[in-house]
Amino acid sequence: MQEKLTQHDFALGLVRRLREKGHTAYFAGGCVRDALLGKEPKDYDVATSALPEDVVALFPHSRSVGAHFGVILVREGGHDYEIATFRSDGEYRDGRRPDAVTFSGEEEDARRRDFTINGIFFDPISENVVDYVEGQRDLKDGILRAIGDPVARFREDHLRMLRAVRFATMLDFEIEETTFAAIRQHADDISKISAERVRDEISRIFVGPGRVRGFDLLVETGLMARIFPEILDLQGCEQPPQFHPEGDVFVHTRLMLSLLPEKISLPLVLSVLFHDIGKPATYSYDEANERIRFNGHDKVGADMADGILRRLRYPGKVISECVEMIENHMVFKDVQKMRTSKLKRFMARETFEDEMELHRVDCLGSWGGLDNHLFLREKQAEFAAEPLIPPRLVTGADLIARGWKPGPRFSEVLTEIQNLQLEGSVTTREAALAWLENQGSGESGS
Repeated sequence: MQEKLTQHDFALGLVRRLREKGHTAYFAGGCVRDALLGKEPKDYDVATSALPEDVVALFPHSRSVGAHFGVILVREGGHDYEIATFRSDGEYRDGRRPDAVTFSGEEEDARRRDFTINGIFFDPISENVVDYVEGQRDLKDGILRAIGDPVARFREDHLRMLRAVRFATMLDFEIEETTFAAIRQHADDISKISAERVRDEISRIFVGPGRVRGFDLLVETGLMARIFPEILDLQGCEQPPQFHPEGDVFVHTRLMLSLLPEKISLPLVLSVLFHDIGKPATYSYDEANERIRFNGHDKVGADMADGILRRLRYPGKVISECVEMIENHMVFKDVQKMRTSKLKRFMARETFEDEMELHRVDCLGSWGGLDNHLFLREKQAEFAAEPLIPPRLVTGADLIARGWKPGPRFSEVLTEIQNLQLEGSVTTREAALAWLENQGSGESGS
């Protein structure tokens, strides 16, 4: 039985076909970096001496994704591969991409890239590493270093500053001193980058397991002040020590990030970042009880988070889920007092599991009490035998058939019947209709 070809096998086949036509071709970029670190590459890019038209002629089903930059996309075995012609870049006047490129040799191509660890080529046929930028040394030493002059690299593409934080976070590398200094020097330039590109880098940083280090690096480089200045407003915002012995809101937020599991959703980590973002605006001191208060910080914070996430052009679903979690994060203190029907509705919401994790790390990152979390887990087990919200025993059509007219009382009755159903007081349609008959015709309450 023939073995199934891997993504690497198909990429190797692309290199072989380019070589057979007399072109130089290597694996390039992240796939080389990851392989040298002993990690499985997520995708493979190829750098070649072949001109774009040569690549298109050799791979007829390819398509151009950046012919101006010499990049052709080839699909093989269900995977997409970028094949890029060796090039040197012209002037970057928009802080994003070069105005023009010149097709060149492999060394020039390596030296126009961002960081040394991303500038290494690999010949998959001879299995030789081709390294013009001492990237192997930096891989060995755990150093993230810009190629050449870091100021020039960041002036060319301002997003590289955020990419530096992401790579350092993802790989647990130290940012080399002059590279770090250049980021601090030019952090203001990140505001010139489109919100979507910044958003995507920020999301990768915080969804990854190194999110706390990413948080710290964003603060230390000055990028946080340009992207999420509201986070820095949490510094020095003191909290009631009886509930928050860990310190101010900034320390609390950072601690919560450290308590999250490795794999999490984007709305969850954003809700952790912004769940207390409304505290500085709602801070007050209750003289009578000698206590700090943040009345309404959940609602204020939800509104602020909505604005922040819209500023970075996050998708509507991500925003709505994050906002809902922030709005509800203080409700958890009341769950043991809730009527069963209200509790079931609360638990049936789409964001509930993420909210449970937000609540868990909120407690562990402050006073430590998990009694409400444990109560809800016990209730989940108790309610597991049937859907939290089963189909209604009585609908609006039933009310209308019995002479009810839509209005406030109409909705109240439907809700109360469902409450009785959720609480187990009414378990059959017949019993629900009998209860309804006792409520009258609905004329007076319509």
